Amino acid sequence: MARIAGINLPNDKRIEAALPYVYGIGPSNTKLILAAAGIDPNKRTKDLDEAELNRIRDYIDKNFKVEGQLRQQVLLNIKRLKEISSYRGLRHIKSLPSRGQRTKTNSRTRRGNVRKTAGSGRKKSGDKT
Repeated sequence: MARIAGINLPNDKRIEAALPYVYGIGPSNTKLILAAAGIDPNKRTKDLDEAELNRIRDYIDKNFKVEGQLRQQVLLNIKRLKEISSYRGLRHIKSLPSRGQRTKTNSRTRRGNVRKTAGSGRKKSGDKT
C-alpha cells in the first residue's frame, strides 16, 4: 500500500488518478509531479517500487503544501479576513457566499438548507376550518 503525505493511495488505480486523493494535489499538479519524478502516468500504484515512491514523496515535500499544512493555511487566511473585517471576512462570519453569488435563491447549502417559502395557503378539504 503506497502512502504519501499520510494518505493511503488506492492500489488498483493508475498513479495519475491516485495522486489527487491527497488534499492539495489536483490533475495538473499530478502531471508535473510525475514528469519531474520521471514516472510513467499509466503505471498502477501497486506496480511502483520504493525508489519511485520516494522520488514522488521528496518532490511533493519540497514543492507543495499538502494535507494538514494546506488546511491550516486556508483556515488562517479565513481567520485573517475575519479579523480585519473585510467584506469577505464578514460573509464568512455570517455563513453566506463570499464570492459574489446571488442569495435570493440558490444559496441553500451555505445557509443550512433554510426553506422560507410559503405554501399556496389553500387548506385541504378534509382539514378543519
